[in-house]
Amino acid sequence: MQAQPTSAGIYTQFSGFAEMKHLARKNPQQALQQVARQFEGVFIQMMLKSMRKASFGNPLFDNDNSKLYRDMFDKQISLNMSEQKGIGLAEALVRQMRAYVPASNAAKAVDDAPQKKLPTAAGTVHNLPLKPLQRQTFAAPPAPAAPSTPVSFTSPQAFVRQLWPHAQQAASELGVDPGVLIAQAALETGWGQAINHDTKGNSSHNLFNIKADASWHGPSVAVNTLEYDGGSARREIARFRAYDSFADSFNDYVHFLKSHARYQTALDADNSSDFVKQLHAAGYATDPRYADKILNIVDRDSFRSQLKQVQHDIRA
Repeated sequence: MQAQPTSAGIYTQFSGFAEMKHLARKNPQQALQQVARQFEGVFIQMMLKSMRKASFGNPLFDNDNSKLYRDMFDKQISLNMSEQKGIGLAEALVRQMRAYVPASNAAKAVDDAPQKKLPTAAGTVHNLPLKPLQRQTFAAPPAPAAPSTPVSFTSPQAFVRQLWPHAQQAASELGVDPGVLIAQAALETGWGQAINHDTKGNSSHNLFNIKADASWHGPSVAVNTLEYDGGSARREIARFRAYDSFADSFNDYVHFLKSHARYQTALDADNSSDFVKQLHAAGYATDPRYADKILNIVDRDSFRSQLKQVQHDIRA
């Protein structure tokens, strides 16, 4: 496991920033979390400064020296707050940006390829004909055991390679292209770098961020998440399902879609693009650009090349 960078202990210490810059070249996802915390610290400092301005101060003891040391104190307390639990801003930034940041420098060939406009002509992955929908009874997976230590995905290539067999099995149940399921899981988890964990650090293995609603009787984890209401983003604490393995996550995703009538239009779609759009329209996610983000991943040349390489290696 790669060591976490050492953050600055005091606001005048710049070694932590140098380490952060070095880490960004090797592991952008890990550096993103550090940058988000630093940004939260700056934001807290601005709030404290505004609060100070709103105060009348102390007419007897206020002077330039006291103001100097007070500003130094505010900067330090801002840094300390952001390094602890903070105010939730850092988590919001990470969850919003993680899908746009590659997992490592070695992953640039896949994840940093320029995104093209979504074509409508046949030939791209999301416009390939779907396999016939296999209409069969799908039993709900048994209640999973306690979460285990998470698997580390070193790159998008590793993410695709490890999850491909599970995606194939789930796709055959749903009648969709497995590449679409991989792309959706990549968006939801930042290529496996931001899977929800419990308070002990155990992975939930929840690749599709399915919430623990009233019908769920298995383990769950509480997460500070970003939701959209009428186009406006808001923070809330929500509980998400936890599984014993990634295979259980795919199995429950299939069961979840098949057991909710509102997703039937998506399951009846003629191609993968319509499947994703109907999934979004049915209320799977509140992000107004959810479908576009998934299809943008699917349509990258590098992503399609990686899928072909995995299939080739399996056949070989």
